[in-house]
Amino acid sequence: MWLFFIVPVLLALLTIELYYRFGKAGRLIRKIPGPKPWPLVGNILSYFQTPEKLFIYQRYLNKHYGDVNQIHLSLAIRMVNISNPQDIEIVLSGSEHNYKDHPYIYLMNWLREGLLVSNGIKWFQRRKMLTKAFHFNILQKYFVTFKEEAEHFQKVVQEEVRKQQTNLLPFLSSTTLRIMCETAMGSTHENMQSLMSKYFSSLEDIGDCFTKRIVAPWLHLEPIYQLTSLAKKENIAVKYLHGLTNSVVKSRRNFLAETNFNQFDNDGECNSKEKLAMLDLLLKNEKSGLIDHEGIREEVDTFMFAGHDTTATAMTFMLMTLANEPIIQDKIYAEICEIFGETDRAVTTEDLNLMKYLECCIKESLRLHPSAPIIARYLRQDTVLGGYTVPANTTCLIYIYDLHRRADLYPEPERFIPERFLPENCAKRHPFAYVPFSAGPRNCIGQKFAMMEMKTVMCALLRKFRVVPVTKPSDLVFKSDVVLRTVHPIYVQFHAR
Repeated sequence: MWLFFIVPVLLALLTIELYYRFGKAGRLIRKIPGPKPWPLVGNILSYFQTPEKLFIYQRYLNKHYGDVNQIHLSLAIRMVNISNPQDIEIVLSGSEHNYKDHPYIYLMNWLREGLLVSNGIKWFQRRKMLTKAFHFNILQKYFVTFKEEAEHFQKVVQEEVRKQQTNLLPFLSSTTLRIMCETAMGSTHENMQSLMSKYFSSLEDIGDCFTKRIVAPWLHLEPIYQLTSLAKKENIAVKYLHGLTNSVVKSRRNFLAETNFNQFDNDGECNSKEKLAMLDLLLKNEKSGLIDHEGIREEVDTFMFAGHDTTATAMTFMLMTLANEPIIQDKIYAEICEIFGETDRAVTTEDLNLMKYLECCIKESLRLHPSAPIIARYLRQDTVLGGYTVPANTTCLIYIYDLHRRADLYPEPERFIPERFLPENCAKRHPFAYVPFSAGPRNCIGQKFAMMEMKTVMCALLRKFRVVPVTKPSDLVFKSDVVLRTVHPIYVQFHAR
């Protein structure tokens, strides 16, 4: 009896295998260097590894097979990996390649069709709407929150001075989450400590599910995935995160209605001198019919995640690096002293603009440790990359981590050299040699927000404290995840100046 089921399935799989191997797309993809795929299962067996070994394997692909290489995750999912600026420019700069599919679709249970994962007209309309939330005059209002939270952060760091070591990522994440609660949602949650613990654990669960689902082709099918314990874990996390967002949106909507509080004029321009929340802009557009409640939740979820996690990760690696580079840390402190003198006055946006060396250090840290080490685009038409024709309907993985460590672009690529980002040195490099915030039409909409936030927090910290090493760069063991993660926590010590 089983033969009546097994034989048709095997014949169907064989037909699909022959189609993908010997059809036009198969003939094109076989010309691209890469590990030899097994019949039916492709290269998926190479991905059944621990997250840390998978991270190493990804580096191996680019070193062994070159700037353009290919893998098959399954019969139908083929991927091309690129890590040179010329090919990256082709993929990121044109609107014809700004489509997202695999692997971002596995975040849609949580983020639905928020800006990070949406496509087409919906993405274009949302991008246009949300761009207003990051205009220069709006950033000035976010800065009020940055400054307040940086001052609060100084007090928190003072408590850490007594300790032998501080685990940086959760420590910094609490600050960036507070900032996002204020700037994205308009309020610091009443029970912030318990919120942080539950929020971080929910994000960790979603990241774990996302990574495991990508490398298991049978889990790509939603009905099968929903039968697994992995889906149960993800659904619990998503339910909590959606509930939190719904609660905050409802609270903010009621506040605006009760106080008749309006920060925007009829053209969507900010006319208030008060602190600003991105949520207010979304609620204004809801009244105009440009977005509904579901859309508001999508974007708040997206910005809460992208705005706090990536920034906390970036500052974690930067502080670890500065702790191990005392001469560079002293140069930053000297720049801060030159700006502030012996005064204890609050930082201004004008001060931030003068912190050129600090900015170079942030950029160099993002080169070595990009928060998003890999991004992806879905190629919907045949595209020539590195002299090879990549067939349509192929996922293109852009390895930012490997791009940023190319010796032909960055001599001594493993060294931390902030002077690489002096204007005269940047001018010599390919414009797509450095893309920590992506590039092109789908670049990070909040990159100026993130840079202003990081400069404000780093200035507040280094102005009062010295960072002393515990974890060394050689101790870092990276693992494959949504953002750049390490297997072990990253620790430093804080000493008062």
